[in-house]
Amino acid sequence: MNKITKTITGFLLLTLLFVFSCQKNKEDKLDSIIEGKATIYVDESILPIIEDEEAVFETQYKAQLKLVSQSENEVLNALLNDTATIAVLTRTLLPEELKAFQAKKINPKITPFATDAVAFIRSKSVNDSLIALQEVYDFLNGKAGSTIKGLVFDNANSSTVRYISKKAGVSAVGQKNVYSFKTNEEVMKYVAQNDGMIGVIGINWVFQPPLELQETVDKITVLGVKEVGSSEFVFPTQDNLAQGIYPLARDLYIVNCQGYSGLGMGFASFLGGERGQRIILKSGLVPKRVPSRKVMIRNNITKDKN
Repeated sequence: MNKITKTITGFLLLTLLFVFSCQKNKEDKLDSIIEGKATIYVDESILPIIEDEEAVFETQYKAQLKLVSQSENEVLNALLNDTATIAVLTRTLLPEELKAFQAKKINPKITPFATDAVAFIRSKSVNDSLIALQEVYDFLNGKAGSTIKGLVFDNANSSTVRYISKKAGVSAVGQKNVYSFKTNEEVMKYVAQNDGMIGVIGINWVFQPPLELQETVDKITVLGVKEVGSSEFVFPTQDNLAQGIYPLARDLYIVNCQGYSGLGMGFASFLGGERGQRIILKSGLVPKRVPSRKVMIRNNITKDKN
């Protein structure tokens, strides 16, 4: 009798453990490729285009995406600390970052989907729409004679700070007359009201500003940029980005560390697919592949009768 009781008890315990395990897996996996809920961490300098993509994706599928807008360093830390499993960045992961994921048996799926640009802006009250990169580099290195009164970044931990610092060969953080706020929106508003200040932002904020920011956009000028050693000033237009002649272009990536076929995979496929690429094209950025166009050819042409 004791043996039978023990057998039944053991069987019930195994059954309970199995049910609990199945329930836990179900709770852990709240999404599929096109359904469910997921949180995506986004570099704040490219938030507008991801908001557009999110809106269309959610209308097409039974999915709810929560976008968390942060600086580049914050997004990367969230990925590395397992707070985030999906992120949109303005650069791919570095070798040491990939090794950190591999040490945790995670193989990030990285998908490039667009080309964006870092842009310089100033108030329209200043009658000058050009800037030479050498002047920016000299200013950051503390050389005298610059006409720049100050450089304004979105965040000390942002991708724009990292990008310009790398180009200049010196950290922009902590330099004299270099300022940082929290968002691109704050930079645009400050520059619009302060002559002589030059803002550094993601161009998507000019191409697709929130409605409440349009009045500010109308008060700023996007500057043409001259590369070191060049004689031409190039503006960050879609054509110039597509031709690869704007000196401050950068690619955009979605990084998926979910490890299963979830919304990270689904949203990445959407961004790189026909509809997602068309949204990018219409935004003013450059898609990684040009969406196809349907051309209707008529076999018969009817002449109009006069």
